[in-house]
Amino acid sequence: MIEFVNVSKVYKTGTHALNHFNVSIDRGEFVFVVGPSGAGKSTFIKLLMREEKPTSGEIYVNGQNLVKLRRRKVPYFRRTLGVVFQDFRLIPNMNVYDNIAFALRVTNVPSKDIRSRVPYILGLVGLSGKAKSLPEHLSGGEQQRVALARALVNNPSLIIADEPTGNIDPELSFEIVDLLSEINKCGTTVVMVTHAHNLVAEFNHRVIAIDEGTVISDNKNGGYYVE
Repeated sequence: MIEFVNVSKVYKTGTHALNHFNVSIDRGEFVFVVGPSGAGKSTFIKLLMREEKPTSGEIYVNGQNLVKLRRRKVPYFRRTLGVVFQDFRLIPNMNVYDNIAFALRVTNVPSKDIRSRVPYILGLVGLSGKAKSLPEHLSGGEQQRVALARALVNNPSLIIADEPTGNIDPELSFEIVDLLSEINKCGTTVVMVTHAHNLVAEFNHRVIAIDEGTVISDNKNGGYYVE
């Protein structure tokens, strides 16, 4: 599903964000990516989403070579991804239903398909009763569930979760990761960047630790954290 081959990224400022970075993630895996601030986690995510290109090396995601991917093809590639951010990024003047439906409307999905798909996803994340609520009337945990629903609605093969529990209570954090784990059991690959030691220890998923732009440990049995 994901392969970084000897990838280095040097920004114009001279910052060496990744250095001969190698990682391979199979389809259907759930992987925590951990490490201290400045370790290279954000650059890893940007490269994975094709927001940045590497200075050297090769990146493959779902069979596509992102280094050679033409700019006009990038939006189509991103439609195969579901992305969940720390800051939710909901549209404030749209209710829950429309925030989720928006992800389908921009890709010209027929209205009848939207009407069947959105309620199903709302039920999946436990928000069936919140369809008409505006984001400001939701708790942080509920807002993150909406963001997760929006990431899921296009039935992506890969979910990228960038610090998805950073702005919610610890108890709700476990619920979000538990939900992501259930989605993963259905075959969706999940890559989650996190600083939360307790979550990594609680869930028995593969843990890739990064520091100074390189992989310093890769524990496929979970529960191990390096910082």
